[in-house]
Amino acid sequence: MSDSSAPDRLAGDDLTTWAALATVLEWLPPALDAPLAHGFDLTHFEYGILFALADAPDHALRMTVLASYSNSSLSRLSRAVSRIEGRGLVQRTPDPLDGRSTLATLTQTGVELLDKATPVQAQTVTKLVLEPLTKAQRSQLREICLRIQRAIREQEGWQPPRSVPPDTA
Repeated sequence: MSDSSAPDRLAGDDLTTWAALATVLEWLPPALDAPLAHGFDLTHFEYGILFALADAPDHALRMTVLASYSNSSLSRLSRAVSRIEGRGLVQRTPDPLDGRSTLATLTQTGVELLDKATPVQAQTVTKLVLEPLTKAQRSQLREICLRIQRAIREQEGWQPPRSVPPDTA
């Protein structure tokens, strides 16, 4: 069902705004992947899996929860987890509370690699996304992204762990 107020095509400032966002959406993932691949043989997606597990109770989450956090299909997630499981970073086991579910658990080797990769990831995100913006623009970007997220679906996206202190800079 189409919205009668929506234009048939984008033009002018709307087209320029969309083109800028679409370009960022295409360029940012490989730019985030490159330092992680070079230093740690990880993709940004795999880093996100490790990061999510590190914040979870007992470093474990159901695969379905991980898939939801990453907006990923179970098959894509399973392939990524298989790859990092083969490196000893994650272990999969049946969920003791529900045998139909599978838990992914971050191993000690995974914790150690994540500890080494996190400063590289933080530097990359800072350089590519945060440094080019003023503090006011960072706040605007956060609000813009939250509005777009809500337009896509009502379910909240991943939120930073409560243990991370707010930005005081």
